[in-house]
Amino acid sequence: MINQHERDLITVVDEKGNEKQLIVEALFNLENETYALFQESEDFNHTFIMQVEDEEDGQYLVHINDFNKKNLILDAYEIAVDANPAD
Repeated sequence: MINQHERDLITVVDEKGNEKQLIVEALFNLENETYALFQESEDFNHTFIMQVEDEEDGQYLVHINDFNKKNLILDAYEIAVDANPAD
């Protein structure tokens, strides 16, 4: 069981109005864009990445449709984690 004090949790609302709680695994920048790696709080086996876009009225999470871009982002994240492992 995850201790909520050790992880950042956010609640998002999808396009259908459904709320979902997500665990923020990582937040990072790559090529002047911000990305977030999430894990579903209900399904710890489901991890995914989204782009974070800042708008005047708040921040939005955007699905990454480009498979190659998604792999580039995940590869960069993996390299960063390997270079700076957590204690």
